[in-house]
Amino acid sequence: MIADDTDIPKTGRKGEMLGRVYSHVAGRGSILGHKGLFLCRTDGRTQMLVDFTLQGEEGRVASKPQGLSKKDIDARYNKERDAESKVEKRKAEYFKDKISNLKMMLNRASIEHMSFDYLLVDSWFTCKEMVKYIRRKGSKAHLLGMIKMSKTKYAVGGEEMTATAIASAMTKKKAVKYSRSHKFYYFETDAVFAGKSVKLFFYRFGKKGEWKALLSTDTALTPFKAYQTYSMRWAIEVVFHECKSLLKLGKCQCRDFGSQIASISLNMLQYNLLSYVKRFESYETIGGLFREITEQTVELSITEKIWGLIREIVSAIADFFSTDFDELLTNIINENKQLKAMMGVVQQLQLVA
Repeated sequence: MIADDTDIPKTGRKGEMLGRVYSHVAGRGSILGHKGLFLCRTDGRTQMLVDFTLQGEEGRVASKPQGLSKKDIDARYNKERDAESKVEKRKAEYFKDKISNLKMMLNRASIEHMSFDYLLVDSWFTCKEMVKYIRRKGSKAHLLGMIKMSKTKYAVGGEEMTATAIASAMTKKKAVKYSRSHKFYYFETDAVFAGKSVKLFFYRFGKKGEWKALLSTDTALTPFKAYQTYSMRWAIEVVFHECKSLLKLGKCQCRDFGSQIASISLNMLQYNLLSYVKRFESYETIGGLFREITEQTVELSITEKIWGLIREIVSAIADFFSTDFDELLTNIINENKQLKAMMGVVQQLQLVA
């Protein structure tokens, strides 16, 4: 399972529940719209959107709820509904915190017998509450998520240390190794977080690059397997890109909140049907007899493409420019023109070499 949120910007101001939300992508603070929290299931070849919630933010200023003036609040569409209606239940999710809504979605997936090995999340969702939830009694699933190089502390060797302090201590101990095949520096360490045994994996591209770290509740993982497994998380970024650019996710102009929910639900169904067809048209060979012959002609899955990019291009560029590989991957997925030009130069240099 992969969990992540995405911006759903709006231009009109009269939509029901509409307000301002903080945007990491826009790079300018808040935008007018919603946040969509999605749960995606992947087997490495096919991505299926499982569930979602629309999220809003109440805002920090009491006089401007959701970052809107009283005039804007009064101008919004409003409709009286039965308290037990589906739309009212959806509205009740709107201001719940993302962790609570994510747990609710995972519970619904469990009821539908959608088992999974790992929950892949970014640093926002890697917290004590999620670690405890995933490793609750009877659960066989594990959490694999990126952690922030912040003030959060982990128990390592009986000492409470931040991720930055751990990286500094391991560097001084000369415990850092270099992988020629993966082209990154790395080290791992056992730790205790939220009362659970976890493993921390640290990675750095280039000698001057910044350390990035993953937390895994599966202590049997190796650094390379953890990195490769986590790369599958980027599949949901591809899903967002395809849904927005090809299926017009979030483009519904209806003011009714129920219509917004219905529009996104239909969008998810469209994507899942197309993804299912794509699996058998591009990813699978017909019969075992021709497997060896057609092995080189079968189209790579999204996660295989991403992993190839990481190993062949992203790691090389990140190493050369000592840049952040998360930002680099995001630009690749969003087809950044400048990055395309840079990749073209790299390819030409490889041909010359």
